[in-house]
Amino acid sequence: MTNHEPVHTGDPLLERLRALPRWRHENGWLRREYATDGWRTTMLVTNAIAFLAEAGNHHPDLGVHWGKVEVSLQTHSAGGITDKDLQLAAEIERLVTWQPTAGAPGLEGQPDGWVRD
Repeated sequence: MTNHEPVHTGDPLLERLRALPRWRHENGWLRREYATDGWRTTMLVTNAIAFLAEAGNHHPDLGVHWGKVEVSLQTHSAGGITDKDLQLAAEIERLVTWQPTAGAPGLEGQPDGWVRD
């Protein structure tokens, strides 16, 4: 099944990726690795990504390892990277790397590490 969504390639794609500096274009995929402090955090990150993917009805390929989650995005039906992939990548990045504002009252953040860039 193919669709007619525009596929982003070349310089226009690289320009869009400026907003996602830790994501890379590789062999027709958007890819990002998140290093974690171990299995517990790896599973939390994996489940957070799964929640976003299901909510957006757009599902990445995931590599789940003891201290790392690998995310690969591509719109299979379009044969490449579309706005869907870029939007989901931005949401994954926002959620997985979120930390409370330093010095603000309230939430204090995870003191033992978490996701490492």
